Amino acid sequence: MISAGTVLRRVPAPLRGLLFRHRELLKFGVVGGICFVVTIVLNYALKLTVLNDKPLTAQGIAILVATIVSYLLSREWSFRTRGGRERRYEAALFFLISGIAVGINVLPLAVSRYLLHLQVPQVTLLTQEVADFGSGIIVGTLLAMVFRWWAFKKWVFPEENARPRNLTSTSGVTQPIERGNRAA
Repeated sequence: MISAGTVLRRVPAPLRGLLFRHRELLKFGVVGGICFVVTIVLNYALKLTVLNDKPLTAQGIAILVATIVSYLLSREWSFRTRGGRERRYEAALFFLISGIAVGINVLPLAVSRYLLHLQVPQVTLLTQEVADFGSGIIVGTLLAMVFRWWAFKKWVFPEENARPRNLTSTSGVTQPIERGNRAA
């Protein structure tokens, strides 16, 4: 398996420093990308099968599943050194903020469908699907992502270096890295 260090060594030095400084944001983006794919696949799987007449429900379910995946990846990877709260409070805040983000995410789709009437029979099926994708998947996801980034850092994982990172030595022994002695 290729490590982050191996990848970073192949990046030009000026860009490497920028990536290192913003690694938390980059990890958040990777988690977001994974959850974006989960959302799209599940949304269309539901919309094209059992929930074909309920696009908001299909998108809401897809977002909920992606949110669970997001919590696990965010806590254990993106924000693994951040914390400051007991796990149950952290999880409750994560899901509360994510619930608000679901509302933010589906709002553009609701506007597209029900205020602008970009739905069959007023428009063609292709127009409806393009409008759904643009409003619900693209615009909604971007708005919700900005909100989540801000809210997670402010309330869910507020303290930097609250949880020590583990470093596995060449002998296979895992040791915590102290707060002041962080590795990449």
